[in-house]
Amino acid sequence: MSQSDYKRIVLNSRPVADFEPSTFRTEVVPFDDKLKPGPEEVLVKTLWISLEPAMRGWVRDARSYIPPVQIGETMRAQGLGVVVQAGSDSTLRKGDYVAGILGMTEYTVAKDKMLEKLTVPKGATLLDYLNTLGSSGMTAYFGLKEVGKLKKSETLVVSGAAGSVGSLVCQLGKAAGAKVYAIAGSQDKCQWLIQELGVDGAFNYKSPTFRNDIKTIGYFDVFFDNVGGEILDLMLTRLNKGARIALCGGISDYNSAKPKGLQNYLTLISQRASIQGFVVFDYKSQYSEARQELAKGLGDGTIKRKFHIVEGGIEQAPKSLPLLFSGGNTGKLIIKVAEEDTSPSKL
Repeated sequence: MSQSDYKRIVLNSRPVADFEPSTFRTEVVPFDDKLKPGPEEVLVKTLWISLEPAMRGWVRDARSYIPPVQIGETMRAQGLGVVVQAGSDSTLRKGDYVAGILGMTEYTVAKDKMLEKLTVPKGATLLDYLNTLGSSGMTAYFGLKEVGKLKKSETLVVSGAAGSVGSLVCQLGKAAGAKVYAIAGSQDKCQWLIQELGVDGAFNYKSPTFRNDIKTIGYFDVFFDNVGGEILDLMLTRLNKGARIALCGGISDYNSAKPKGLQNYLTLISQRASIQGFVVFDYKSQYSEARQELAKGLGDGTIKRKFHIVEGGIEQAPKSLPLLFSGGNTGKLIIKVAEEDTSPSKL
C-alpha cells in the first residue's frame, strides 16, 4: 500500500436538533499496527457508504436497538469495500468484495464474522447491496410481509415513498396485488412514483390541499410509515377495520428535541387496528429468502431502483446527511469513497 495515512469521520458532538457543522470532524490518521489484521480479520478499503435516516438516532445518547456512537468514535455506517489484506486464518481473500458496518472511514480492520462476502447476482450491481439486496431491501420486504401482512386486493399507503425503502415497498405492494398509494415531498417525486413505479396514486404532503387529497383514497388496510409525526396522526383517522401500521421510521421527528405526541390513537381501538415498530436485524436469519426473491426482480427488471450518488470522497458524508431530512434526495443516498479498481497497483 502506497498511502501513508487515511481519513475517517468521527463524532465530535451530539446535536440537539439538526446535524450541525460541528457534529463531525475529519481526522487524518497514519497507517500503523492498528490497521494490521489479526488471524481471523481483514483490512478493508471502503468503496461506498450508505447514508441512513437512522444515523440521527445513532448519535443520540439514548437507549435504542443499538448502542449510540460515542464522542470521538468513527461514525457508524454501512458500507461496501474490498479486502486489501487478509489475516492468516481469514476465510476471505485479497480482492474479495464485502459488506458490513465499515463506518465513515477509508480503511478499517474487521473480523470475518462481521462481514459478508459478496457475489453479485445477474442483473444486479455491487451497489444493490446497499439498497435492494441490503438493509433497505430487507426492511421493505419484512416490514411489509411480516409486520404489515399485506394481502391481495388490500389498500396500502406508503409514506416516504420516494426513498430507498419506500419505493421498494410500493413495488412489492403492487406485485402482491394491492392498491398502492404513495406520499412524497415533491410533485416530481410523485410523478416518478406514478409513471415509473406504477402506484395507483401519489400525494405531495407539502401541497396545501394534501389533507383533503389523501382522503380521496378512502380507508386503508396497511400503512407503511417512514415519516411519523403529523402524517402518521392523520393516517390514524383513515383506518379500515383491522388495519395494520408498520412503523419503520419517524424521519419528521428525528431532529426534534421533543417529538409531538399522537392525537388520534384512539381509532386503533375502535377499528381494532394495530401499530407495530420493527427492526430489520430481527429477521437476519431470513435474509437469504428475501434476497432470492428481490434478486429475481432485479434480474428480470420488475424491480426498479434509483441511486443518489455523491462523489468527492469520505468528507462528503457529513455534508450530505442533511439531504435525508430536507427531502433533497430521490432514491438511495450513497457516498462514493473510492474507485472499484482492485488491480494490485491500486491497493
